[in-house]
Amino acid sequence: MNSFFKVTFLLAFFSLNNLIAQISDFSSYDFSKADSVSALYPKHSISNLSELSHKLTTPLQTDVEKFRAIYKWVCDNIENDYSYYAKNKRMREKLNNQPEKLVEWNKEFLPKVFTKLVKEHKTVCTGYAYLIRELSYYANIECEIVNGYGRTAQANIGGEGIPNHSWNTVKLNNRWYLCDATWSSGSITSEQSIFIKEFSEAYFLVNPVLFVQNHYPLDTKWFLMDQPPTLPEFLNSPLIYKNSLGYNIIPETPSVFKPTIKKGEKLTFRFKSINELDNLELEVGYAGKMNSFYPEIYQDKEGFYCIDHVFKSKGIYDVHLILEDKYLFTYAVISTK
Repeated sequence: MNSFFKVTFLLAFFSLNNLIAQISDFSSYDFSKADSVSALYPKHSISNLSELSHKLTTPLQTDVEKFRAIYKWVCDNIENDYSYYAKNKRMREKLNNQPEKLVEWNKEFLPKVFTKLVKEHKTVCTGYAYLIRELSYYANIECEIVNGYGRTAQANIGGEGIPNHSWNTVKLNNRWYLCDATWSSGSITSEQSIFIKEFSEAYFLVNPVLFVQNHYPLDTKWFLMDQPPTLPEFLNSPLIYKNSLGYNIIPETPSVFKPTIKKGEKLTFRFKSINELDNLELEVGYAGKMNSFYPEIYQDKEGFYCIDHVFKSKGIYDVHLILEDKYLFTYAVISTK
């Protein structure tokens, strides 16, 4: 094995072991009691956060369980307001190069966000992150709000990027962890202009190696990792969905959202996983038509899972990798002469 492959193999090895290590931090925890406590207080008033925090955490023994009850309550009882989400997105994009006007707009917008949060249990990411922090504070759990870039199919795909999202970091058992209650609570569908509530574990106490796939903090200390990507690398990487985090799968190559290849040549998709993979679907869109393939999955010398595909015509292909009918990641493959 030459030196390049040795380095690549070691990086993959340590990355996977780091992934396994942090997942195992909570493998022994049974969150059923914390979740049942959370379920006792549907739509509880948030006018007194100290009272709510006390109700959610007093029956529980550990900080991990207490934080879980707080997190689950917020995810289950707070709704991401589509109209405010759309307005926030539109104004951040409009005023991205006018920081003074953006600050002024935020001063006007945020009071409305918190008023809606208290009265209607509806908000945007800022409200979710605020609630998580404040409820944790009253439970004597260290928790901070993190601001930065959130990457979705509608935001921060290439370009210079726009800070558009907020999430949390929490200290448990003397170690910091990352979480995103907004994205755990459900998802915004721009096509239907609605919020669909569906709790996901994918963004609860996430390993930084996974979290950085679609979260990029403004304060670099909240990467919680030694070698984070640069902002251009983040903005131009494959589009990662929550299911990829849920399955603990990380794409390796192509490393960019828009890889270029000559028509007729083979393109290999390589990715890391701590689980054995089979029945992976490759959905390829071209000229308005979508086709599904079930390619052979194999492992290379460095331990990466791989699948191959040949793009036979010139053009741009939408490529989705799917597992158990759930989207993992997406590319826009450019095939040239």
